[in-house]
Amino acid sequence: MLRSAGVGLLPPSFSGNVAPTAARIRAARAIAMLADLAEIVVFPAFMEGFLSPVNDAVDVAVAVALTYLLGWHWAFLPSFLAEMVPVVGLVPTWTAAVFYVTSGGGPAPVEIPTATRVDPPPPPPALKG
Repeated sequence: MLRSAGVGLLPPSFSGNVAPTAARIRAARAIAMLADLAEIVVFPAFMEGFLSPVNDAVDVAVAVALTYLLGWHWAFLPSFLAEMVPVVGLVPTWTAAVFYVTSGGGPAPVEIPTATRVDPPPPPPALKG
């Protein structure tokens, strides 16, 4: 039903319409580092309390901005969920996710050998007796 409507169950891949240029990568890294720095420096205000919804709104805005700049990547999902946990939010998860996505250090593509047909040798001539 979803497929007929043109909607897939999986998010678009990283190699979609977004071309991660050097400027986009720098901007994404700056946004991630500034967001993590703000959450660490303003730690008491972002704990559960009055400004906790502001912290959640900042995390949603960062997730949207990073997805816009770099395209969707699965590394953003655990970072977003970790930011919702009060103490875990002090870990610079946005910065780690952006550097993971933009480092280009992923696994090397594996070359799959093509199958070739190997025929057995012909049988030896029959002995005449």
